[in-house]
Amino acid sequence: MLPFHSLSAAQAALGRNLTYFETLWFNYSHDKSNYFLYCHNILFLFLIFSLIPLPLIFLELFHVSGIHKYKIQPKVRLPSAEIFRCYKDVMRMFFLVVGPLQLVSYPSINMIGIRTGLPLPSGWEIVSQLVVYFMVEDYTNYWVHRFLHCEWGYEKIHRVHHEYTAPIGFAAPYAHWAEVLILGIPSFLGPAMVPGHMITFWLWIALRQIEAIETHSGYDFPWSVTKLIPFYGGADHHDYHHYVGGQSHSNFASVFTYCDYIYGTDKGYRYQKKILKKLKEEAKISEASYYSIAQDVKSD
Repeated sequence: MLPFHSLSAAQAALGRNLTYFETLWFNYSHDKSNYFLYCHNILFLFLIFSLIPLPLIFLELFHVSGIHKYKIQPKVRLPSAEIFRCYKDVMRMFFLVVGPLQLVSYPSINMIGIRTGLPLPSGWEIVSQLVVYFMVEDYTNYWVHRFLHCEWGYEKIHRVHHEYTAPIGFAAPYAHWAEVLILGIPSFLGPAMVPGHMITFWLWIALRQIEAIETHSGYDFPWSVTKLIPFYGGADHHDYHHYVGGQSHSNFASVFTYCDYIYGTDKGYRYQKKILKKLKEEAKISEASYYSIAQDVKSD
C-alpha cells in the first residue's frame, strides 16, 4: 500500500509531477495492500497457463496447412483427449500447489525488498533486472535440471514431465508437485539478488512462463523474435531434450544454450543437427539432379 492518500501528496513527496504510468499505478494501487498486489501473480499465471498455449494447440489439432512444416516432430500428433488431460492435470497442480504456494510465499518477497511504491522503475532498470533474472535462473536451473536427471531424481520426480516426448504448450508446467517446488528456487534467486519493483516481478514471472510455453510448443518458427536473442535455445533446443527422453544428458538449460555448450551437454544435439543438415543438402542435390535429368529427357 502506498504511503500517499492523494496525487498531490505523492507529487509533493517526489518533488515533481507523476508520469502517466505513475498516475495509473497510484490510482490502482494506493488503497491496496502489498500482499494483494503480490497475489496478482495467481491470476496472471492462470491466464498464461490457459490462454498462451491455445494458438499452438489449434495448430496441433487442426493441422493447419503451411504451418505444419515447422513442427519439430511432424509425425507425432496428440489427440484432443490427451491435450485436455494435460491441461486438466496442470490446472489441478495449479490449484493445489502453485496457487497456495503464491499465497504463503509473500513473507519471502517482503523480506528481500520487492517494493510497490513510487517512483516507478525506468524502462532501462526493468530490462536490466529482467536480464539478470533470466541469467541467474538459467544457470541455477541448469544444475537443478541435471540433478533431476540422475537416477533417483528422474524416477521419483522428473519422469512425470517427460511423459511428453513431443511436448506441447500445455506441457510446460506439467510436472510432479515436488518439481514445481524445487524449480521455484531458481526463479526466486534473481529477484532475491537484485530486488526490484512489483511490476518488474510480475513481468519476470509472466515472461518466464511464456518462454517455457514457447520452448515446449513443438514448433520452430523462423520468424520468431526470440531468434534475435543471443544464445537463446528455443523450442528446437528443448524439444531434443524431450525427444531423447529418459535419463537424457543433453540440453538441460531452460533458456540459453551457453551452459550446455560450456559443460558439453549439447554434443548429441549438435551432432544431430549436423547430420540433419547433411541429409537436407544431399536431398537438395538429389532433387536438383532429378530435375536436370527430367529437363534433358524433355529436351530430347
